Amino acid sequence: MNSYFSLGDWTVIVLYVLGIIALGLWFGRDQHTTRDYFLGSKSVPWWGIGLSIVAAETSALTIIGVPSMAYGGDIAFLQMILGYVIARVILAIVLVPHYFKGEIYSPYQLFGNTFGPAARQTAGAFFLISETLAAGVRVYVASIPVKLMLGDKLLGWGTGDPILGAILLFVILSLLYTYVGGVKAVIWTDAVQFGLFLLGGLFALVYVPSLLEGGVGAVFARAATAGKLHWLNLVPAPGVSFTKFLLGPPFNIWMGIIGGTVLVMSSHGAEQLIVQRVLACKSVSDGRKALALSAVVIFPLFLIFLLVGVMLWVFYQGHPFRIPLPEPRPGIKANDFIFPIFMMTEVPHVLKGFFIVAILSAAMSSVSSALTALASVSTMDFVKHLLPQRREAFFLRFSKMSTVAWAAVLILVAYCSRRVEFVLNAAFSLRGLTSGALLGGLALAVFWKKGRPAPVILGMLLSLLVMILIQVLPKLPRTEPWWMRTVGTEIYWPWYTLIGASLTLLTAAILRRWMGTTQDERSQNEVSIPSSKI
Repeated sequence: MNSYFSLGDWTVIVLYVLGIIALGLWFGRDQHTTRDYFLGSKSVPWWGIGLSIVAAETSALTIIGVPSMAYGGDIAFLQMILGYVIARVILAIVLVPHYFKGEIYSPYQLFGNTFGPAARQTAGAFFLISETLAAGVRVYVASIPVKLMLGDKLLGWGTGDPILGAILLFVILSLLYTYVGGVKAVIWTDAVQFGLFLLGGLFALVYVPSLLEGGVGAVFARAATAGKLHWLNLVPAPGVSFTKFLLGPPFNIWMGIIGGTVLVMSSHGAEQLIVQRVLACKSVSDGRKALALSAVVIFPLFLIFLLVGVMLWVFYQGHPFRIPLPEPRPGIKANDFIFPIFMMTEVPHVLKGFFIVAILSAAMSSVSSALTALASVSTMDFVKHLLPQRREAFFLRFSKMSTVAWAAVLILVAYCSRRVEFVLNAAFSLRGLTSGALLGGLALAVFWKKGRPAPVILGMLLSLLVMILIQVLPKLPRTEPWWMRTVGTEIYWPWYTLIGASLTLLTAAILRRWMGTTQDERSQNEVSIPSSKI
């Protein structure tokens, strides 16, 4: 057991685990069809879905990593959050109505409506691969600070490996209620978990200044003097070219408003992880309200945790670390341990338990969201489409079995990530490599009405290839000098989705014009989109 925890801390942690599982099982009872399992019978209120959207995109790594970002730099990441808000408004107005034209289980059904099953399954495969790797890596990275907090003895019991113990903890606990309750259980537990990590951030915001002389005013004065409250980058610094300023780090306002907007249009409009929640709404109006609520909540949430990081920087200027900072690991920097160390060493007992619960909440939320998203795409976009003659009971059983299978895959990916740095790096970049292809393909599916699958599939594949080159060329010894002479900087990740989507759209448009359109396609373009079918 961790010597920094008291019986009261452990009691809080155990009660949380038991309570969240019981809550998930309660809300997830009476699952009789895939509609119940993947759409929650469309009976969940919009405000619960809105909170669940924010919880799904906020992993344990976010709760730990956002404060560390401000600790090591400033709060310029807020520029990205501006784009996150704008994207939700655009999606609510433009895309949400398309999700309620028939009973849709994933955005990839829109690909099938326009381009046929080949395009639908290509898009589904893009999501399955990228989400499996990204979710597995999120579990692994979150397990590192949680191992520090809960201790090697507890997490290593029965496995001999504390990291494996932490991975199993996240995945199995999340699987228990996801398997039984499907998306309804995930949404309601997400809503509760959102409240827990929000309260954790608010408490830290109040508690840290109470430990310092002068309180909040003195903390912010010292942070401002050190430049920690700087958040807006409008123009390049002296001696920095505009290209390097625009395309490379650090964050700037154009990166946030343009790159951040397009990035979230993909993650919240073309990736099942978030879209599955919107699809569970009762109507277009509820879907729009859920996205609007998430837009209202997301900015203050990130601001809270950025300010916590600033306050921790001020605190540790005059206080030693009671636990030495661990060595950086692939995917996690030394600064990422600062918030967990503060929780363990500076927070009173019992409240310390609530802080750990906040981290566990974010970790379990991201796992359960990934499990139900992966299960829904594999079942509804692949198996149900290929076996339409099967009864509903078969697909419900398959849905639950696939949830277990994806849990096993996430455990495997997470555990492999600790051994093979290449896997880890590839997984981190893959979400950005596929997000543009998915967004570009979805835009074509919505606005082209009908068409051949080849242009959109080839456009998505070319987008993926080019994005891989953008990642690899600046790092290879043979190509790095050429890249730096030509571009001048490595392209920062907020731009990946915009570049990928543009490539997909441009390639598909050129190929469609080159291939021409058949008489059947021309006639179908004159009618409206039919209702979506499985």
